[in-house]
Parts: sequence; C-alpha cells; structure tokens
Amino acid sequence: MTVTSQETILPAVATQLFIGGSWRPAASGRELPVHDPATGELLAAVADADEADGVAALDAAVDAAEQWAATPPRERGEILRAAFDLLRERRTVFATVMTREMGKPFAEAQGEITYGGEFLRWFAEEAPRISGRYGDNPAGTGRIVVSHRPVGPCFLITPWNFPLAMATRKIAPALAAGCTVVLKPAELTPLSALLFCQLLTDAGVPAGVVNVVTTSSPAPLAARLIADRRLRKLSFTGSTPVGRKLMAQAAENVLRTSMELGGNAPFLVFADADLDAAVEGAMLAKFRNIGQACTAANRFLVQRPVADEFARRITERVSALVVGNGMRPDVTVGPLVEDRAVESVDRLVRDAVQRGASVRTGGAPLAGPGSFYPPTVLTGVPGGSALLREEIFGPVLAIVPFDTEDEGVALANDTEYGLVSYVYTQDLARGHRMVDRLETGMMGLNAGVISDPAAPFGGVKQSGIGREGGAEGIAEYLTTKYTLIPR
Repeated sequence: MTVTSQETILPAVATQLFIGGSWRPAASGRELPVHDPATGELLAAVADADEADGVAALDAAVDAAEQWAATPPRERGEILRAAFDLLRERRTVFATVMTREMGKPFAEAQGEITYGGEFLRWFAEEAPRISGRYGDNPAGTGRIVVSHRPVGPCFLITPWNFPLAMATRKIAPALAAGCTVVLKPAELTPLSALLFCQLLTDAGVPAGVVNVVTTSSPAPLAARLIADRRLRKLSFTGSTPVGRKLMAQAAENVLRTSMELGGNAPFLVFADADLDAAVEGAMLAKFRNIGQACTAANRFLVQRPVADEFARRITERVSALVVGNGMRPDVTVGPLVEDRAVESVDRLVRDAVQRGASVRTGGAPLAGPGSFYPPTVLTGVPGGSALLREEIFGPVLAIVPFDTEDEGVALANDTEYGLVSYVYTQDLARGHRMVDRLETGMMGLNAGVISDPAAPFGGVKQSGIGREGGAEGIAEYLTTKYTLIPR
C-alpha cells in the first residue's frame, strides 16, 4: 500500500478556529491531532476549542445575524453560487485533503465534491424564491399575509463520513435563508471543513456569518451553546443516541431542531428482480464510502428462489474489490476511519458467525498499518444477530433469505430505524406497495443511490426529524409569520 511522495503531500489548510472573520488559536492553546487512517501518519494539529471558544463563535454569529438577514436574497444566492464555482476549481485540493483525513478512495472523494457542491448551487437558486402568501380571510373582514424570516443563529454539527457534503448540506440552506452559523465538524475530519470555510470567505461570505470551532470535547461545548438563549436552531447529523441527548438539551430553550440520525437500511430483492441490476445496485448501496454511510444498505433481504444466485454473483463482485490507500488509483475500498471502527465491524461479524452465518469472502481485519477491514459477504445470517439490529458502518454485506412479500416487509420494518430502503422488483404494482408499506423516509425503487440535493433527505422513527435538501431544506431555517390586515 505504498504511495509515491507526490501523492502523500497534504495541501496547505488553515488549522485554527475561524471566528468573526479571523483565524485564531484556541483560548486554551490546546491542539487536536488529525491522522491518516490509511497509514496512521499525523497529518496536522488543529486548534482544540473549549466552551469559551464556542461562546465567542456564537457571539460573532449573533453580531452578524441582523445584517446578514437584511442582505437581499439575490445577493446571498450569488455568494453561494460563487462558492460553488470555487469548489469546482479546487476539487483536486479538496479531494486530496478528504482522502487523506477520512480514507475514502480519491475518485469517491471527487464524487463527494460534486455532490456537496450541488447543495451550494441548489440553495443559491432557492434563496431568491423564499415566498409567502396573501389573500382575503374567509370572513371577508381582512387580509391574511404569511411571510417567512430567518430562524436566527444556528449551531450545525457534522459527521466524519462525508466531511464536505454534510457541511454544504447544512450551511448552504442556512445562508440562503439569511441565518448565521457556528459549525462544529467531527474531530476525526476537521480539515475539509476548515478548507471549506476559507473557500466561503473567498466567495464573499461576510465576517461572522460562518464560524468554525474544532474540538476534542464536543459534548460540553455543544451543551453550552444549546443552553444559550441567543441560539435558535440546532442541526445534527450523527448517531441516534447522541441525537436523543441533544434533543433533550434543545427542549429547554425550545430550539428548532433537525436530526439526521442512524439507519438500518433494508435492501429487498424479489424473485422477479433483474439480478444484474440488483447486484449493481447492491454494490453501490453497500460499498459506497466503504460502507460508512447512514444510507448504506445494512440488511440484504433476498427472496429464496434467487438468494443463492444473488449471493454467488455479489460474492464474485465483492471479491474483486481492491483494498488499500485511497490515494492509489487502483483502490476501490479504503480504510475505515479509525481502529475503533474496525473493532466495531469485526465484533458484528464475529457475532453473526458464532450464531451460524457463513463467510463467503473477507471476514477478518487486515494487518496494519492503517485501519483496514476487507469487503465481506455473509450468508445465512440468523435472526438475533447484532448486525441485523445495529448499523454496521463498514464494508459487510449480510444476506437473509425470505419467502413471501409479507415476510420481506416484516423483516424490513423490524427495526427502530427508518431512514432509507431499497427495493428491486420488475412488478410495478409491488413497487407501489413497497412505497406504502416500508417504514422509511426515503426509498430507492430499482436504484442503489438515492441522494440528490433537489430531493428531501431524512427519515422516520429513530432515524430523525426534519429534512435536508430540496425545497423542504430551506424551510428548516425559516420561521413563519402571520399578519392580519383589517379592511
């Protein structure tokens, strides 16, 4: 897994906190190390913020809020469009930083740049389309005016698995709506967020509108900001247990919240499915981002007449994947984000095997350096296995056979999560039934990748509340005001 010296060069990235338009060290002087998960190499040391730094960032966001809200929507949109253009120009730099700090293959990192950039373009177009309504009240005694205003200063918490796209998916609608923000990126992958912050400044975002605090102590910093009455919105992407705690804290000040939480996505393959298409969709739904995605297919429910053939075909494809440092052009599966992730995935696989599952390929951690787990296929996974209940968040494909449509639906819905589901069938009527019967906020019908900036992203049950993307995405950052004008 050796790479050339040219491939290992990390582009220059600011490593301090960005508050009120200025880069500054943490008040404590502490720094947070950032490592390359493919090699264990120390990439950088970034400022390690404490609660005081968080408050300073919120101060800056509050100070800038009124002027940014008063900025014409067209102007806000043009700044976001400028950011989109700059991101396209700098895609190689961003992809290099992302691969080095997170591990995903370079080609996938470039794909994330494209995906993340589309949120900037989409919400640049949505900013001037914020509207309301006007009309007579039913009694005819006056006119109803409904208008929308920015919700106010926002606290945005993003995960490590899509370090750029999750930032653009939250920051773009907030800025389009006229809100100012404090962004706290994941401690494992802060460099992409800091690089993006510099890009926003270059695009013309005024001082204080976007502030970034990196920290190794997110819980106390978040608690301090959420308790501040000046904060009006919390948006979080991450695990369900953490999301529950944040929602409880946000209740004290009745904050607007958006929560994109865990998933346990079922991937149903019916006997009438186009198996070639199903296998291709499964590869995308499972191994994109090394399986480290809340939308990753977790449970492959395959109708019994085609279960063996599906397993044979998918194992052949998975066995051909190349594992290694994501900066190598031939690599299709990079490292997991850290050693703890490898341990978590291995625990789930060992539990399934001990219960009777069969390993078709992979199935054990790879020797270091780096945090590698091979692409794995398990068949005959019995009920009660931990990986059928928990989010795998790694390159493990678990196959469970089923007999009837009702049984497949029951297995798919047998989870506390409800983010996304995937269905492969050539029966149009069955496809429509799945839309109605599967308890998820999103569904791919004969599609293995569903995310689109123009569509609302979010789940039901323990997978969260609110939506990101689409026309619905900007509404999360707007309040609704009703005014009566008597005749």
